Amino acid sequence: MVRSESGGRRGFVWAIVGGLVLVAAVVAIVVSSLMSQAPTADPTSPPSPTAPSASPSAPSADGDYVDASVSEKGWVPEPITTDPDTYVRAALAAASTFDTQTSSRPEWLAYLDTWFTPDTRSSTKEERQQDLELSQLELRQAVVLPESEWDSLANEKGNVVAMTTSDISYMDVPDDATGDMRIGTADVVLTFTRTDGSGGEASFDETVRVSVQVLCGDGSVPTPNSAQQPGDCKVVRYFSGSLEP
Repeated sequence: MVRSESGGRRGFVWAIVGGLVLVAAVVAIVVSSLMSQAPTADPTSPPSPTAPSASPSAPSADGDYVDASVSEKGWVPEPITTDPDTYVRAALAAASTFDTQTSSRPEWLAYLDTWFTPDTRSSTKEERQQDLELSQLELRQAVVLPESEWDSLANEKGNVVAMTTSDISYMDVPDDATGDMRIGTADVVLTFTRTDGSGGEASFDETVRVSVQVLCGDGSVPTPNSAQQPGDCKVVRYFSGSLEP
């Protein structure tokens, strides 16, 4: 009887142990299965940041101006644009902005010549070239600071900065069948800066009325070796004073 009870207990114990082993195996299988699955994103957590996309590069200076580096000489860069208002403001300022210490007057005038394009109303190439040269001569004789005043300013290490301060009034150009030419007129403030005898600087303003005829159409001739294209605005002629009716 003792053997029988002892054997029964051992059988019962082994049955329990076997059951526990079986349960442990099942649990291990379930855990292993869960761990092998890819984790799902937590809907409440913010999305992982993505790498920023490359920002477009800033436009080069040559994409906005014929030559932006001329500002280092105290000149106004010529904008590359088909917008008459933007171009006229720059052209009016360019005709009176210079630094006598960074360039000579002939250099400055030669630079202003690059703003010009032939008048498309002229019938032949020869006539257009003649009209262009007359317009450039008129710029020298009637619009820009005379040579004697340039020399006086240069002796005092002076410079002039011009800025269009008023609205631009426009006139149509006679005999222009294309409608691409306009004459813009505005008040321009010239700020003269000179050195005084003690090494300091003195400035004063002068307001002038200037007009410029521009061509913003297919007939314009771009500056050679620049980003300008036919159709971009160019100067046809400068006028001293106002041409308003």
